[in-house]
Amino acid sequence: MQSPAYNAVNPRTTLQAAPAPSAMAPEAPKKKVEWPPAVREYVRRAFDPQNAIPGISQADMQARLKTTIGWFAERNSHDTVHWPTFPLPQELLLEERRAAAMGIPTAAVANGMHPAYMNGSAIHTNQSPPQSKKRNAHEAEEPQVEQTQANVPPWRKTNLASRMTFADGHNEKRQKKNALADASSKFDQAELDKRRQRFQLGNNGTKTTPPWGSPRKDEDEMPTGPVVGTNENLEKSYFRLTAPPKAETVRPLHVLKKTLAMLVEKWKADKNYNYICNQFKSLRQDLTVQHIKNAFTVKVYEIHARISLEKGDLGEYNQCQTQLKALYALNLGGNPAEFKAYRILYFVYTCNKTDMNDMLAELTLADKSHEWIKHALDVRSSLALGNYHKFFRLYLEAQNMGAYLMDMFVERERLNALANMSRGYVNVTLRFLTDELGFDNDEICREFLETHGAQNIIEDKGDRQYRVRIREAAPQFESLRAAAFSKVDIKGQI
Repeated sequence: MQSPAYNAVNPRTTLQAAPAPSAMAPEAPKKKVEWPPAVREYVRRAFDPQNAIPGISQADMQARLKTTIGWFAERNSHDTVHWPTFPLPQELLLEERRAAAMGIPTAAVANGMHPAYMNGSAIHTNQSPPQSKKRNAHEAEEPQVEQTQANVPPWRKTNLASRMTFADGHNEKRQKKNALADASSKFDQAELDKRRQRFQLGNNGTKTTPPWGSPRKDEDEMPTGPVVGTNENLEKSYFRLTAPPKAETVRPLHVLKKTLAMLVEKWKADKNYNYICNQFKSLRQDLTVQHIKNAFTVKVYEIHARISLEKGDLGEYNQCQTQLKALYALNLGGNPAEFKAYRILYFVYTCNKTDMNDMLAELTLADKSHEWIKHALDVRSSLALGNYHKFFRLYLEAQNMGAYLMDMFVERERLNALANMSRGYVNVTLRFLTDELGFDNDEICREFLETHGAQNIIEDKGDRQYRVRIREAAPQFESLRAAAFSKVDIKGQI
């Protein structure tokens, strides 16, 4: 194809001269941060395996290292720190955790640093360190260290400046932005001064608290550290905590052991559940505030759970069962198989298929072969298959406190069985119902039928022989079954 004999040009839309093409100015290369040798040596010592502290992960140490160096980098105050004696990031983390365990505010630890850490005077500024919830740009851009490379020091992978991206341009941009904000502020200087005074940010210079020393709790908040009790009383009523517990109101471990022995004897003698439950809740509270988690803790929760099941208090049972599940995960002893069986029976009672499936997925082959757990699984299977004959045999064979749990839903299953029988039988003997429904004798079975409005279908044949015209009561049993499965009375959930 032949090219046209003219050159295409864009038509002019104005009488002004066309602007001269401007050459694109090349972008200035980013200036890399040159870290002082003392800072580089500090980073090397932080990653030295000999300085590692058990319990402090590599990720936590790196995050604290970045925060520490970055705090001084933003203020251009590296020279004010005596880096050879400045605490390593893992040491700062360890000191904070010890202070938290003793109930000391974190700021008190950071503000009490030895003067030898600093080359000059303390750092002063008019602004507090930013407390923004958003991540900084260097945090978002920094790649995460892979687990397989945890033992390789970062300074051997790349240079220090590429990991700590506190470039001068970033600080200049921030200062320019702050200057524009101050110029456009609608408040005059006097009003700003008043605001600073109210928030204790005066212009005379205040000592800034580094990020690792910022207080995370007010003094009037409850300390997270354990309390060491000094109370020697065996009995103590339970009260919900509304203030930090005092040592003189908390019983130590050796007193709590005596308390448990006393409560067990009182329960056997008096059976006063309200008193026993109150004392057990107080005992559990003293264990919690002292952070005591051992075999004795497991024993306390197991005994309280068994007593709660005996009295049908599912609320307290659920609280104990929840704590026991966490304690068993710590391998502190106890009877995990027994309470796993209780959990299965509890889920049968509540008809909670979701939690039941989760529970079944957690069971190991060893668990499934255990006598108590196998019994609970057979109960579940018999009901799932509609085998009421097998279910009531298992009900009579229940061990430990499993019988109390099955008592909570055996009436429901008896009504379910009667509804099924009414479709398959015209009339049956009372003895047949007694055996099939797991009653102890004919009299109890007859009372059950009369209680549920079936007294008119019982015929006395003489010589203590009774027959039940079960087919006639089919609609009634269907209605009773639907009502029994329509609601489940539960106090709390696991």
